[in-house]
Amino acid sequence: MATMDPFLSGFELRDIDAGAVGIRAAIGGSGPPLLLLHGHPQTHATWHAVAPRLAERFSVVAMDLRGYGDSDKPGGGEGHANYSKRAMAADAVAVMRRLGHERFAVVGHDRGGRVAHRMTLDHPAAVTRLAVFDIAPTATMYARTDRAFATAYFWWFFLIQPEPLPERLIGADPEFFLRTHIEGQSKTPGVPGPGLFAEYLRVYRDPATRHAICEDYRAAATIDLEHDAADADRQVEVPLLALWGAKGTVGRTYDVLATWREKATDVRGHALDCGHTLQEERPDLVLAALGDFLC
Repeated sequence: MATMDPFLSGFELRDIDAGAVGIRAAIGGSGPPLLLLHGHPQTHATWHAVAPRLAERFSVVAMDLRGYGDSDKPGGGEGHANYSKRAMAADAVAVMRRLGHERFAVVGHDRGGRVAHRMTLDHPAAVTRLAVFDIAPTATMYARTDRAFATAYFWWFFLIQPEPLPERLIGADPEFFLRTHIEGQSKTPGVPGPGLFAEYLRVYRDPATRHAICEDYRAAATIDLEHDAADADRQVEVPLLALWGAKGTVGRTYDVLATWREKATDVRGHALDCGHTLQEERPDLVLAALGDFLC
């Protein structure tokens, strides 16, 4: 008997063998395939207000990235390679192929957007359209870091510290760290609601999750930058939609469209009236923008 997702109405939960790891995914709808990738500290449940509506037009797959949610949580590996965006992108492509989708559109928020960006470079034949939420390219953000960004996004520099420093400090009070992190990013009162926060906290209490999250960020500051440097002259060739929160840090710190036009040939997008978690704070505006872009 299928297990139904408690957050994504009408979606079935499945554990999918992606080769190197097992991936938890919620699947629903019918139509052209569409992959949704969450960020930190969320899980696939972040799409609860968006995915069911998209499922009216698309075959939607919302997966937990490796290390997050109920997906497998391997060790970091040499050079943090197991949490490179290359490895995480390969997971996502494998999941979609297991489900019979060779080509698909992908929407990624935060870390998921970085995975999706790498996916378009490593698997260009798989991706038809790319939407990224509230990010500029990773290499760009590190290269142009200033005091304002480092202050607002301190965890970029805290989580990359050598094991076990951040793991142990967060482990002393995971709920406090998680709540402080989310409340600092969401600019919409009551978002996320108590049930969704409880779900994020459920997995954040797991030491393996906390270690995986640190490895994700350590990879972003090391091996991911190496991969980006090797591909510095390559462009994303599919249409790219960039959306960001007008009340968030990324839009205040960077010219978001300009940063993506350095990396892609066909870029469009705009700010939404919210903070960092667009899909939770303004699902109506997200659905409108994706409706125009994915048609």
